Amino acid sequence: MLKPPDRPVEDGADRDFGDLVHQLIEDAKGYARAEVDLAKAIASDKAKGLRTSAVLLILALFVATGALNALCIGILLGFDTLMSPVLAGICAFLLIGAVAGLLAWIGIKKLGDSL
Repeated sequence: MLKPPDRPVEDGADRDFGDLVHQLIEDAKGYARAEVDLAKAIASDKAKGLRTSAVLLILALFVATGALNALCIGILLGFDTLMSPVLAGICAFLLIGAVAGLLAWIGIKKLGDSL
C-alpha cells in the first residue's frame, strides 16, 4: 500500500474538500476586504478634491449674501427718495419678497420635475 507524502501537495490535488472550501472562503474574505479598502481610498481621494471646491462655494455664498444686502439697501434708499421711509421699506420688502418667492417657486417646480 502507498504511504501519503510527508509534505503537503502544492497543486491541491490531494487536499480535502473542507480544506478547499475553507481556503476559498478565506480568499473571498481577503478579496472583499481589498475591494472595501479600494472603495474607501477612492472615496477619500474624491472627498479631498471636493473639499476645496466646497470651501470656495461657501465663501462665494457669504460674499453673495453681502452683495444682496447691499442691493436691498440700495432699493430701500432709492424708494426713500420717492416716498416716506415706512412706505419705502414696505415697497422694498414686497419687491424683494416677490423675487425670492418667484425663485423659490421655480426651484420647487424644478425639484418636483427631477423627482
